[in-house]
Amino acid sequence: CESQLQSRMATPVGLSHGGGRSIINRIAQAISSGAITPDLLRSSAVAACRSSVGSSLNAFVSLAEPQHQPPVANRGHGSPLFGLPIAVKDNFCTAGCDTPGLAGSATCGSPTLAENFLPSYTATSVRRLLDEGAWLLGKTNLDPFGMGSGCSDGLHGPVRNPWRSSLCSSSDAPDSATNFYIAGGSSGGSAAAVASGLAVGALASDTGGSSRIPAAFCGIVGLKPTYGRVSRHGLVPLVNALDCVSIMANTVADACLLLNAMQGPDENDSTCCPVRPEPVGWSDKLAAGLKIGVPAEFSTPGMSASVLDAWSSAVTHLESDLGLTCLPVSLPHTPLSIKAYSVLCCAEVASNMARYDGIEFGLRVRDSENSVESLYTANRLAGFNSVIRSRVLAGNYFLLRRNYKAYYEQARKVWCLIKEDFDRVFQSVDLLVCPAAVTAAPTYRDFVQADNRYRTSTMDLCTQSVNLAGLPSIVLPTGLEEGTGLPLAVQVIGPAMAEARVAALAASLESWARFPLLAESSECSLLRLLD
Repeated sequence: CESQLQSRMATPVGLSHGGGRSIINRIAQAISSGAITPDLLRSSAVAACRSSVGSSLNAFVSLAEPQHQPPVANRGHGSPLFGLPIAVKDNFCTAGCDTPGLAGSATCGSPTLAENFLPSYTATSVRRLLDEGAWLLGKTNLDPFGMGSGCSDGLHGPVRNPWRSSLCSSSDAPDSATNFYIAGGSSGGSAAAVASGLAVGALASDTGGSSRIPAAFCGIVGLKPTYGRVSRHGLVPLVNALDCVSIMANTVADACLLLNAMQGPDENDSTCCPVRPEPVGWSDKLAAGLKIGVPAEFSTPGMSASVLDAWSSAVTHLESDLGLTCLPVSLPHTPLSIKAYSVLCCAEVASNMARYDGIEFGLRVRDSENSVESLYTANRLAGFNSVIRSRVLAGNYFLLRRNYKAYYEQARKVWCLIKEDFDRVFQSVDLLVCPAAVTAAPTYRDFVQADNRYRTSTMDLCTQSVNLAGLPSIVLPTGLEEGTGLPLAVQVIGPAMAEARVAALAASLESWARFPLLAESSECSLLRLLD
């Protein structure tokens, strides 16, 4: 069994256990050398999360209890993930029997599942990380059911961006009830946990940018794999056709290590790839000779000058320093993608939310049983916030017989055209480089003042078309915005199942940017154990 494990987790070419800028490898080496023990790492991680700094970020909704956990077992010994704490977004099912010291949960950040839903199984992606020796530090905060782009609307309150916050570093940015920078959504809890160094990596979900936008705002790496590369079994569905299990880490190397542990077929997910893909790594040689496309349509209205400058600087580096060919390309239907995405998303949300009626699943309000209709109404009014209710209403409207052709069928046609655009472009270039978000992270005060539909459509402009096409994408930080000191990021997009190529270019950009990771200086970071 041990030899099979080592073979399965064999280091890909160019991905060495000591090279690069891998936090996972640094901690793994410290454990291997005896400088720290897995049990010390575990107790320190939980203590850091419970500290005033850790708790003020509001990244976690539940934490493991070390006193109720047995000593770290040898399961996964020899894996680079052995003994490492990971965080998981609280829309992944986790059974208590699989996570000692942490009650099973999947609240989805909503009253609907917060009280009476205890999963009886653990999501395949989480299970595979546990099998490699990682352990679950806690479940992270999110917008309800993953619907949101600020991590500001959930049951557990908003998540604070650790950047430009006095919580994790010296800063003149005020921290008050409303005057702080958002972490982005819907996976803001996972992003804040990784950026602050509380967890070495985290699982998130990505339907239209829910992992990549928080990664961009919090200055970390966000990896959305090809649709079907990682099993969705155990991820509470939002939009089945677009949902992806995504990865958050501080470096490209760490994201690849987590992906390698999770990817592969799963009999419980019929949309999963039937053959286990090769491990994803990178090498300098792999990036050489690539043709890079620069899609004009991603220069969207409202994009800040600092984001445009970061994008331009990355392209200039690829041309001037790496000698790569960068070509302007066109994805002509991209301007329509956000409208098609909205229709398709609302339609599937309406279908998936129908199960939460308070009878089989979901919150059940007492004294509301005069009729089935009144029971449904009371349960869903109490369990769903205005964002969910508006999407359910819109989705049911789009699916009405008289509206089906005008809305849903037209959206599906645009969906096909968007896929064709990407297929055509990747016949002439190897990868695309574009922005990840239209601005750096806004303040909570400014964000909540905007209409929710406008917020979502603006935030998702650079990301949702990648979900519609089912393609892999990596977002990584490349610099800090002048004036605010907030992270700026670029996005690398590749053809289906070309994660190795995407990672190669992302790693080259990472080496060039030399971004100052907050996890290396945060007062609550686990890396302080290595000092």
